[in-house]
Amino acid sequence: MLIIAPRYHVALDDGLDNVIVVDGVPVIDKSKLDKLLVKISKEFTKKGAALKPENIFVPWDNGTEKSKGYLFVDAGSADAATYAINAMHGHPFDSKHTFFVNRFVEIEQYANIDETYVEHKTEEFHPKEHLRAWLADPQGRDQYVIYRGDDVEIHWHGKPSQCEVAYSKKNWTELYASWSPLGTYFATLFRQGVRLWGGPSWEPQQRFAHPFVKLIDFSPCENYLVTWSHDPIAVSPALPQGPEYFSPEDEGNNIAVWDVKSGHLLRTFPTSLFENEDPSMKKQMQWPALKWSADDKFVARVTAGQQISVYELPSMGLHDKKSLKIEGVVDYEWCPHGDKDREDSEKATKADKPPKKARENMLAYWTPEVANQPARVTLLEFPSRQILRQKNLFHVTECKLYWQNHGDFLCVKVDRHTKTKKSIFCNLEIFRVREKDFPVEVVELKDTVTDFSWEPKGERFAIVSSIFINWIAPKTISGFYIHSHPARAIPFDGHREGGMWSSLLEERREGQMAEWGTGIQQLGSADHYGVTDVEWDPSGRYLATSASAWRHTLENGYAIWDFRGQELEKHILDRFKQFIWRPRPRPLLTREQQRQIRRNLKEYSRTFDEEDAAEESNVSAELIAHRKRLVDEWNAWRARCKRDIADEKRSRGQRLERGRGEEEKEEIEEWIDEVVEQIEEEVVE
Repeated sequence: MLIIAPRYHVALDDGLDNVIVVDGVPVIDKSKLDKLLVKISKEFTKKGAALKPENIFVPWDNGTEKSKGYLFVDAGSADAATYAINAMHGHPFDSKHTFFVNRFVEIEQYANIDETYVEHKTEEFHPKEHLRAWLADPQGRDQYVIYRGDDVEIHWHGKPSQCEVAYSKKNWTELYASWSPLGTYFATLFRQGVRLWGGPSWEPQQRFAHPFVKLIDFSPCENYLVTWSHDPIAVSPALPQGPEYFSPEDEGNNIAVWDVKSGHLLRTFPTSLFENEDPSMKKQMQWPALKWSADDKFVARVTAGQQISVYELPSMGLHDKKSLKIEGVVDYEWCPHGDKDREDSEKATKADKPPKKARENMLAYWTPEVANQPARVTLLEFPSRQILRQKNLFHVTECKLYWQNHGDFLCVKVDRHTKTKKSIFCNLEIFRVREKDFPVEVVELKDTVTDFSWEPKGERFAIVSSIFINWIAPKTISGFYIHSHPARAIPFDGHREGGMWSSLLEERREGQMAEWGTGIQQLGSADHYGVTDVEWDPSGRYLATSASAWRHTLENGYAIWDFRGQELEKHILDRFKQFIWRPRPRPLLTREQQRQIRRNLKEYSRTFDEEDAAEESNVSAELIAHRKRLVDEWNAWRARCKRDIADEKRSRGQRLERGRGEEEKEEIEEWIDEVVEQIEEEVVE
């Protein structure tokens, strides 16, 4: 019996890893004990840490007959205790009390800390790479990314001799790739979440753990990121806990908002459902689901037909703790900020006193016709929530809001129906936002408009209808028209000023492309078979067309054209999927400095002309050297063959004919034209 007992002895777990200490509890007397325990149990259970009142022990002060402000909780197991600590540490119990949760076994460790001073070792400083280093490229080149098969490549684009691959990596993304709005970060999507990359060596900068993520959206200033997954968030107790991960209260949501620099999760939301909508019915989701103000201070989401909820950053708390109740609201858009608005805001932050008339954020939304109430477009100032302008609209089928990128104009494209509702026509309601009382001009069109686009940094816009393409300036509403073939899209160039460059993509399988410039004249026409995407580069000098395998599998690849419509390069690539230009941030120069550069543009152009001439001369020199090398190789081969023939005749005893064995010399003349001087003279009549 004495021998068998040790073999079957059961070791009891006498540890206290399952006990946690909760500090920050209200101090009460015994009359309120039961009520307090029930409320604490509910708070723990809401966070996913199931707790019963009988598992809570409250120590008492016998002198005052009141609690000591902390309590002990038996979580049942060490894993449950870990989960409760991660879920409840820092949890606000009420306005005056916040829970601080620790393990009971850690209290003894903290009490017995060695107080001997140990000098801290300074870590070696490792400088980080500049995330916008590509802007310092001596040749001023742009970058673009291509996604083909499992390979992702980032290319430099410039003159023919300057084009090269900057970086390439296999299996860099599993779904697709995306640039941040200012080009600082390169985002790739994986099954586990999103990774951000940057710097000259393309090291990982941040990661966001959102499993099965499908869509992402950056804020305008790149401070925040929104991710969406079709699969609801599920949190397992075995998963890591912390500010970078989901917590039990996030379960069931689909949308997450993250801080880009810290990687912390700010808040999650469910996918918005329309009122009285059956969740089992499939409906296309509007993306982006959250829309940002131009300064990243606010983000809003709409509950269709009910309200617009605006949240403050970075707390993600509801502004003024209430939403904008707007009956029937369908859509909304934030007003962008222009260069003057940004300069004013920078001056306000640097100065001690803010300017008297600082422009607030502005929100535009529209509501449809309901019973006898007309449709309405409203301009709202935020955060003051003051209504600046309202416009009633009648016989409305649909509205779309288009802000000019400097926030000077708002165009409301109104699709109207006749009284019989048998036909639809379009009106353009243009709000002049910078002027007093926000005057509205109306452009009446007799046809439907399929697409609309403002000219970048300009006052003109283009529309695409089923019959023709119109170019109109708001100041002269009569405008002028260009008759053309039916077109599908007008992607404008993003930075060119003083001219309108656009590419018209026709609804033809050949993918014929026509380009139009200032004065509405055709600059060029070309074909790209099966084209699916068209995109201007940030400088407005080059246009990229691509045929993605996501749409079809016929001659996939991409081509790059100059603004005159001449093809510079074309690549047919199997399993080609994506082409994206890298965006450029706003210039650091002030508007006055930019004007000064434009005035002295001829002086600056001389430097570039010299570089172009040197480039051409280098190309010519390389071509001449290549030709000379070929001639030398030919002459050497010819001389070697003659020597071999002569040696063979001597071995046979044959006599060499006079003059045949001598090396024949051949003179080659090359004429090279060189421009010594070029003078331009202006004749004044």
